[in-house]
Amino acid sequence: MSRLYERVALITGGNSGIGRATALRFALEGALVMIAARDRIKADETIDEIRSNGGDARFIMCDVRSPDDCARAVQATIDMFGELDILFNNAGQVPYGSILETDTGTWLDVFAVNVHGTFFMSRAALPHMIVRRKGVIINNASDWGVVGAQNAAAYAATKGAVVQLTRSMALDYARQGIRVNAICPGDTYVERWRTNARGALMSDAEFAHYLAELGADFPMGRVGSADEIARAVVFLASDDSSYMIGQLLVVDGGNTAGGVSTRYR
Repeated sequence: MSRLYERVALITGGNSGIGRATALRFALEGALVMIAARDRIKADETIDEIRSNGGDARFIMCDVRSPDDCARAVQATIDMFGELDILFNNAGQVPYGSILETDTGTWLDVFAVNVHGTFFMSRAALPHMIVRRKGVIINNASDWGVVGAQNAAAYAATKGAVVQLTRSMALDYARQGIRVNAICPGDTYVERWRTNARGALMSDAEFAHYLAELGADFPMGRVGSADEIARAVVFLASDDSSYMIGQLLVVDGGNTAGGVSTRYR
């Protein structure tokens, strides 16, 4: 039997990147999926693919910066599928820049999405899980939440906050049957990477060269795929990780093993 058979999963930012890959992978494992996102068109594309493979997925418009939106997303999931078993707090922003290169608006907004959104959605979901004395929450952190990052001060700060929120939530709710862990991806190929510094889409050849150049700096010689991260999220969502709480599952091709300070060219 599939590892997530008939379990209900709510995924924020499930319309693209790691969120989309996880929605597809959850559905293949038998889960019923609710995608909470701001872009309905991309979400519908993901839902169509899930349904074409025999799965079931729905969409709820949600801006995780809004506590009301988060509460509505949780309630819509329960109304549609009858329960909520898995929450994947995936929605996030990735701004770059040092402290002096980061304006106030960017700093506040990345915290609103990456940290406040994780808090609001978890706060909305937890009471329903506690009543049933079971549930899984997975937060999308980053390898840059484990080690420092150059030229990404705001982003790394938010992911460090997500790491500590994960640990605290895990300790607070373990006795109520809730398992909380974090996935910590390294550099992972997503479609937005195809946009170059000038805002134009790279050609296939340009993009292949870019990925090869970037991957050469990493221990495994390549960047990760969204599906590789999604498979790890499935592990955290399933009973295969039943004795894990408050843990950081780092899937980064070796960066935090020392690769971040080593050149592999």
